[in-house]
Formats: sequence, C-alpha cells, structure tokens
Amino acid sequence: MTPLFKSVDHLGDGSGTGMPGSAATPGFKAPTALVIGTGFGGLAAAIRLSVKGYRVQMLEKLDAPGGRAYVHKQDGFTFDAGPTIITLPHLIEELFTLCGQQMKDHVDLRLMAPFYRIRFDDGTHFDYSNDDKAMLEQIGSISPEDVQGFKDLMKASEQCFQLGFQELGMIPFESLGDVVKALPNLARMQAWRSIYSMVAQHIKHPKLRIVMSFHPLLIGGNPYSVTCVYALIHSLERRWGVHSAMGGTGAIVQGLVKLLEGRGVPIRYNAAVTRIRVQAGRATGVELAHGEFIAADIVVSNGDAAWTYRHLVEPQHRKHWTDKRIARGKYSSGLFVWYFGTNRQYHDVPHHMMVLGPRYKGLLQDIFKNHKLSKDFSLYLYRPTATDPSLAPEGCDSFYALSVVPNLSSETDWPAISEQYRDAIATALQESVLPDLKNHVVSSKVTTPQDFQDRLWSYRGAGFGLEPILLQSAWFRPHNRSEDVQGLYMVGASSQPGAGVPSVLMSAKMLQEVVPDVTSFA
Repeated sequence: MTPLFKSVDHLGDGSGTGMPGSAATPGFKAPTALVIGTGFGGLAAAIRLSVKGYRVQMLEKLDAPGGRAYVHKQDGFTFDAGPTIITLPHLIEELFTLCGQQMKDHVDLRLMAPFYRIRFDDGTHFDYSNDDKAMLEQIGSISPEDVQGFKDLMKASEQCFQLGFQELGMIPFESLGDVVKALPNLARMQAWRSIYSMVAQHIKHPKLRIVMSFHPLLIGGNPYSVTCVYALIHSLERRWGVHSAMGGTGAIVQGLVKLLEGRGVPIRYNAAVTRIRVQAGRATGVELAHGEFIAADIVVSNGDAAWTYRHLVEPQHRKHWTDKRIARGKYSSGLFVWYFGTNRQYHDVPHHMMVLGPRYKGLLQDIFKNHKLSKDFSLYLYRPTATDPSLAPEGCDSFYALSVVPNLSSETDWPAISEQYRDAIATALQESVLPDLKNHVVSSKVTTPQDFQDRLWSYRGAGFGLEPILLQSAWFRPHNRSEDVQGLYMVGASSQPGAGVPSVLMSAKMLQEVVPDVTSFA
C-alpha cells in the first residue's frame, strides 16, 4: 500500500496547493476538497488533505472554530464548550510534524495527577491515575479482595488494547470481509460483553465497579451496553496519561488553525452548508444557506453523520443511510452543560472530578433505555483553573458541570426547564464540593440537547452520534468513505472509529486509506 503522506521535506510550497513528490507536474491543477466543520476531526482532515496535495477550503457554520470544542468567553472567564480530556497526545503532535513544526512550540500540554477524582454520594472519593502504588493502596483500603481483581482487569484491558486498538483501531471497516477478518480478535476479547460485565467479572465492590467502568459515559455510551472493547481506555491512559492544555482545549484548536493558515487553507465562518450536491452518484460540491454553490472534487463532512445524511444529502441519493435506517439507530446520550465562573477559588477541587449521585445503574437505565429525565444526576465537574488560573479573572475559578441526560427522544422541553435543572445542579454542588456556591457565581451559561440539535446540528441532540454498542461500531458505524455517495467522506465522533478526541483524530487519519491520491484526478 502506498503511504498517504510523504516526508515533511516534500510538503510543497506551504500554500495548501503544493503537490507531494512526483505529482508536481507542469500544468497539473490540484483537486479541491471542501471540509464541512472545524471540529478536531475537520481540522485534522484539512491538514492531512492539504499535505496530501489537495487544495482545501473549510466551511464552518459557527462564528469561530472548534465545533463541539468551541470556546465561550464571558465576563472575563474562558469556558471550553466540550472536550476537555486529552489522551494520546502524539496524535495531535503528528499533525504538527506533518507540517514541519513541533507541537511544543504551539501547545503546552500538562499531565494530570490524578487523572480524575471520583466522588461518591456518601462523600468518599477515589483518585484514579496510572500510579499503580496509589491505585492499589486505595483499592486495598476499600476492598482488599479486589486488589488481585484489579491486576487481572488491567491484564484484560491490555489485551483489548493490543487486539482492539493496535490491531484493529486504524482499520476503516468498509466491507463484511473486514468484519470477518476481525472476528478472531473480537472473540478473544469477548466483545459481545458490556464493559460493566467485564469489570464485574474481576471487581466485586460496587464503588470500584463504578470507578473502573465509567469511561464510556465520556463518549455518550452506557457502561451496561457498550462493548467491553472500550476497556482498552484503561491501557491508553496508563500508557500515555491524561492531559490538559494550558489555555484550555481551545488552545489546541487555535494551534491547528494556525497550521492551516500556514498552509494557505482558508476557513469561512458563518457558512452553514445546507446541501451536498450530488450528480450521477458523486458529490460535486455544497450549497450554503444563502444559496451559494461551491464546487469540489471531494467533500469531507465533520458534521454529525446522521444529520449530514438526513438533512444535507437528498433521499434519492441514499440507498444505505435512508431516513428509516437513521431513525431506528440507537443514539448516544444528550448533554446538559452548565458553564459558570465564581468570584472565589475552590482549591480542594481538582481539574477533573466526577460527582456521583445516589444511583448508578438506575440512572443509566433512565437515560439510555427509558429516555426519561430523572430528578437525580451524576456530574462531571471541570475546573481548568486548577491548572491554568489565566482562564478566569484573578482570584476566581472557571468551571463547567456536565450532566449526562437523555437525548431529545425524551421529548424534554429544555427551554422550559433548563433553569430549574441548572439550579438543581447548583444546589447539589453547593451541598457537596462547592460550599456557598450560589453566593459566588458571577457568570453563567447553559447548553442543552436542544442546543446540540439547533446550534451544532446534532441528530436528536445526541452528543456523540450513534451509541458505541457493538452493532453500531466498526463496519456498522457510518463509514469514513460514504456508502452512498462517491467523493463524500466522514470524519468525527459519529463516524468510524467513534467518539472522543483520540478517535476523532484517528478518523481523519483513516482518510489515508480511503481518499484517492491527487494523481488520480490528473
């Protein structure tokens, strides 16, 4: 197989139109690529396509880059809108290397210690990290019989890492034959089991079962139904750690935008794509909200895949992703996020904290199965000022509290109840980890599943596309090369391989397997 990327010595003239290697022939005009959306997947795809030799242009519906990683600035506070947990930093570093630069000159990543604090409803907590000594001491103090079980679980996680990530992680599953080839690995991992059942096989104490199984919630999945292949996350984090960027996640976005500026790749903001035009089964360009048509040789959508097919591609061009198929999918959870700034600091709160409510399984059942908004909740509390005080005015703290909620299948009237729900979160935090909170909030903003649908064009307001259960993963997930339209490609959380910053960056990297070489357009 011919590699997609040449060495950085053959990147072209930095204009975004330079042709790698021998493709730079006299009179050759590089093909054009339109990338819809400037989330991590779109930015990474644009960089890789530019390096490959395409003339790239990006189109963004919002007024600034980032997509779900948009940045809100308000009252002197900086709020990362979405992803805040950075693992596999080398996937980001690759993008800088491809452009002949070093990530450390643009982005300052800091290793978190601990990775997360999991606070239980009774006030006790567990600090999760890759420090085996500290982990084993905590496990032993809670449940001595689970010390060996933890060691066995980490061995099983390592097997999932080897079989699921290293051997299968970068395969763009495009045929049932690809699935057949993967079956031995899936069988060895017993991929039909849920991650919770895998954890429960090794860990007995209910608190520790939660600690070892909560990760899928960060990508919109139910630990009781998501495939145990995702246990590989333990190994990923143990190997490469959990990082955060100084300046917030938005600093990474800005670093990638600068790479594109250096390559002459333009980004048009406030440019909502309302249609992908298809002729003779092939994408020929896009139409914007005000009617403008932009032609292209290929189109890459970093938008939500279900929304892209349902609303941007006309039904007669979709034999696979029909309206019926899209509607019957099982979609990930919704997200309610309260961004708030305080005029005091809470030094006892770490960078990443899980503030758990009284229920675990029952709450997840309500969210994912019953599609019912419960009165109780668990929260991911993000305090970036624990690491970077510059994200808030002096003496202040910047936070967001994220509650996993049902997607819009619940028919929740979010405009009517969002303030009530926000206040309930504030009360819960005030009574647990942020004393006297309500008297110190000086900046406030909320995002609901309704906003995900209306602002981010996410189908059913789901935060991460299809839920990552086994039969909605790999070949069963929207392919990076469209099953319906030639010249149309998908990257981002809702396509292969799935959600989370590493997977989204990998989706862009998978383009090297499916996007044609520029010479094929000669």
